[in-house]
Amino acid sequence: MPLDFPSLPFRLALNPGATPRAAYGKRQAAVLDGAGLAEARRCISAWPGYAPTPLIDLPGLAAELGIGVLHYKQEAERFGLRSFKPLGGAYAVQRCLMREVALRTGRDDIAPREILNGAHAGIVSGVTVTAATDGNHGRSVAWGARMFGCRCVIYINEAVSRAREQAIAAYGAEVRRHAGSFDDAVRQAFETARREGWHVIPDTTDGEVIEAPRDVTQGYAVMAAETIEQLPGAARPTHVFLQAGVGGMAAAVCAEFWRAFGADRPMTILVEPEQAACWFASLANRRPTPVTGEVDSFMGGLACGEISRLAWEILEPGAHAAMTLADAAAEAAMRLLAEGRGDDPPLVAGESGIAGLAGLITAASDGEARHCLDLDSSARVLVIGSEGATDEAMYRRVVGRPWQEVAA
Repeated sequence: MPLDFPSLPFRLALNPGATPRAAYGKRQAAVLDGAGLAEARRCISAWPGYAPTPLIDLPGLAAELGIGVLHYKQEAERFGLRSFKPLGGAYAVQRCLMREVALRTGRDDIAPREILNGAHAGIVSGVTVTAATDGNHGRSVAWGARMFGCRCVIYINEAVSRAREQAIAAYGAEVRRHAGSFDDAVRQAFETARREGWHVIPDTTDGEVIEAPRDVTQGYAVMAAETIEQLPGAARPTHVFLQAGVGGMAAAVCAEFWRAFGADRPMTILVEPEQAACWFASLANRRPTPVTGEVDSFMGGLACGEISRLAWEILEPGAHAAMTLADAAAEAAMRLLAEGRGDDPPLVAGESGIAGLAGLITAASDGEARHCLDLDSSARVLVIGSEGATDEAMYRRVVGRPWQEVAA
């Protein structure tokens, strides 16, 4: 294999439900639409420290993979949280507080700036938001709660590292560790919220709670819109490899490229850990299919056994293929990215943020996969580096150097 990348087992399958020539329809617009994107951009661009994250070309790695262009959207320094997640969780907190203030005041014209500048601090301070997380989403919700002035309680499962727990608590949230998996923590957050009258800010939904997860996904779409605007000229990508946990980020990126390019949108390939391949199973079965058993993965943010039903509305017809990876593929890709290939800059990516690139390298290194996905020298590929070193000790263990040295 090129790059001395380890030869590891993987699975790849085309999506039998894909409709690559279809227009972006009412079913998809009910989840993400242009008006929702405009509102999200208006809110988020007013936050302190907002700036589009860079889109970086990696010609050295592209050449070694035998593709034409490789674009890497670098989310490692978004709002200082080292992840794209603030775009979703914190935005959903702001929207939740706008609804609550409207309910309490009888007004239907609450502006985002009223929440941001503390105009309703008396109401907001009495609100509690909660979420379940493997780390990054909870950190985003906690960051947003601190920025807007409400209370925050975050549930984590037993596999979440102490470093990630401390990173969440640093933003003033109460962190509660719950036995079991991520999905168990999600259920606990919902149960407690119903009992206590709290507001859940999930990044997933089983179809019952819609508003907050839609806001989360709409916030993620801001990242996709930035990316489209940063592409050179009219050179749209031919392929997008997207890590998929519950599917919110993947749905947001797929939706925005679908809205922008229609039938000429790029081929979208979802990438998951082998042991948590809920999208692989769901697309194959043509229905949402939970994965049972042990789903914990080195790619912690993707260790999800159940998909988001909102994301399903977009990805069931919108994703072209799905693939699964061994954990070791993500580790190898982290090290490779930190090296820099040719004249490419060394880049920092965390365990979950690297999965899309690891999927590309794996597929490009396999003859059958290359043929299946039409990966050739004319391919223009986009991957999302959705997180940096969110667990510094883990990053150093895998890469062999502190992230600050790689990023210097």
